[in-house]
Amino acid sequence: MDNGTTLTFTLTAYAILEKHKYGFFLLFLFLYIATVFLNVLLITVVHQNKVLHQPMNIFACMLSFNELYGSSALSPLTMSILMSKTYEISVNSCIAQVYCLHTYAASEYCILALMGYDRYLAICYPLHYQTIMIPSKVNKLILLVGLYPFIVFGCYFSMTVQLSFCGKIIAKLYCVNMELVKNTCTSADHVNIAGLLLIGLLIAPQVIMVFFSYVQIFRVCKKLSKKNQVIAFKKCAPHLASFLNFSIGSLFDIAQHRFKMSHIAMEVRILLSICFAVAPPFANPILYGLGTYLIRVHIKKLCHKYTKRG
Repeated sequence: MDNGTTLTFTLTAYAILEKHKYGFFLLFLFLYIATVFLNVLLITVVHQNKVLHQPMNIFACMLSFNELYGSSALSPLTMSILMSKTYEISVNSCIAQVYCLHTYAASEYCILALMGYDRYLAICYPLHYQTIMIPSKVNKLILLVGLYPFIVFGCYFSMTVQLSFCGKIIAKLYCVNMELVKNTCTSADHVNIAGLLLIGLLIAPQVIMVFFSYVQIFRVCKKLSKKNQVIAFKKCAPHLASFLNFSIGSLFDIAQHRFKMSHIAMEVRILLSICFAVAPPFANPILYGLGTYLIRVHIKKLCHKYTKRG
């Protein structure tokens, strides 16, 4: 990889937050510690209790692993740069962050699509659910969802790492592929075109899957009694909340690169741009932990166990 004359990039968005950087540092620190604790707690509780080894709970653990991956790619580096005087990041660190954040986002959509498919089967085909979601099929789905985002984005990213960089300004709190492309020494139209194709491969099919799942769920629910409709809603609520939470944040970030948003204050745009990697990792373990009765019961048992030891 030839990095041209640029050895570091300057993340100019940090200068806008200069006056309140200590407050933002404490906020990031709190959210990161809470995110790690909540996701590790959810993974531990599901892992330790065989009664929780159901497909949806396993997929929730996959989501938690991905949340730890994504938040760790953003928060520690963000806190470090926030406390620096130059707000600079090395080219290699920037490239590594691009890879991690993009694969995190792609994996999030894939896992959420898988969870949507699970909810579709559980509500539309309850009598056949256990025969469809057998362990061997669940393992294959986990393998597919685990590998697909990294392989697809890796093929695209191989074009980015071959670019040389002459510019050094990134107007964000973190590195993204589009900002790298803007700083190339030569035209990179082929990378932009490939980027649009990538969005189609890593977002469109997953969104369609979730949309299809909920259309079918809605059709089935119309035929159910009010009591069963409430039960169905409770089954879907955590997943639907997770999907909307992540989609709103990630689609806003994508839109920022494609469209001018000068009518929105820069400070607001900066904070909204990090929501996709901050809000879901913090909220999802709460949604699936406290929002799922059996998991909630076992979390209480675990807390009671350690309280008695103390």
